[in-house]
Amino acid sequence: MTVTPTQINSKPAAPPSDSRERVSAFMQSLQNSICENLERIDGQANFKQDMWERPEGGGGRSRVMIDGDVFEQGGVNFSEVCGDTLPPSILKQRPEAAGHGFYATGTSMVLHPRNPYIPTVHLNYRYFEAGPVWWFGGGADLTPYYPFREDAAHFHTTFKQTCDRYHSEYYNVFKRWCDEYFYLKHRNETRGVGGLFFDYQDGCGQLYRGPNADGGAAAYSNQLGDVAPRSWDDLFNFVNTCGHSFIPAYEPIVNRRRQTEYGEHERNFQLYRRGRYVEFNLVYDRGTIFGLQTNGRTESILMSLPPLVRWEYGYTPEPGSREAELYEIFLKPQDWVNWHKSPIGG
Repeated sequence: MTVTPTQINSKPAAPPSDSRERVSAFMQSLQNSICENLERIDGQANFKQDMWERPEGGGGRSRVMIDGDVFEQGGVNFSEVCGDTLPPSILKQRPEAAGHGFYATGTSMVLHPRNPYIPTVHLNYRYFEAGPVWWFGGGADLTPYYPFREDAAHFHTTFKQTCDRYHSEYYNVFKRWCDEYFYLKHRNETRGVGGLFFDYQDGCGQLYRGPNADGGAAAYSNQLGDVAPRSWDDLFNFVNTCGHSFIPAYEPIVNRRRQTEYGEHERNFQLYRRGRYVEFNLVYDRGTIFGLQTNGRTESILMSLPPLVRWEYGYTPEPGSREAELYEIFLKPQDWVNWHKSPIGG
């Protein structure tokens, strides 16, 4: 029997009685740690914090850095919301949650560096409960403008090492899932060089739980079949370690590229490519959709958008240019961990 990616063959065990408190404390701690490290890396700007409350229940704290030495704009958000009415995006994926109140919490981050040689980067880790349903989700992905293969390899290798501590197939599935999720169908290109993406992880069934039954992630996961059950604590520890792997994955890239000189040409291309980030987040991103459907704080939901962006009709890169290399190599799924064995790239 072939199991489809969304089919669940067993029910997860109930979460611990203090699950919400533990996840909330972790998400806030992760926000604190990331912000402290980013202020250290930037060396100039500090985060400003806004506390907010949601009338239906819950709230959060949004932290934004503007006009830093490295980061033109960056946001690191923590949110924690609850309510009686599930949003349509959840009911579509998990109809068995119908009729239950929900609890959702997470920390998300997007950084838009000023230097076009430093990639934009995104991180999100989240937890959801509704009656008998619970799951962890998240990941991190890298969006370069002027890419280097050693940067992509370092980012992926760092997260693969984290994944391998918990399951030998996590990276193989979640990397493929990331390539498929951060894909702009109307542009026929990935958003960047990917990283990790996973969702609906409750310790049961197959690793891939997404909607694309015909994609590479589903095919790989189908070959594996149901994996050994993982406990709530197993997944909580995995997400915890993933969250704290971000700085080691990203800081060396920043340090390698922050002094690279650039001009108006590179800056204009960066602003043009930022347009793809806007298109993805407003058209496809499930976190944005969930936040708007649950009456989250709009300023916090849209903090992922860059401060400056441009569109250009009919743009095509000059053949043989660094811009063309981005399209020809880096915006297509690659085996980044093993790319040092290939002569292609920057």
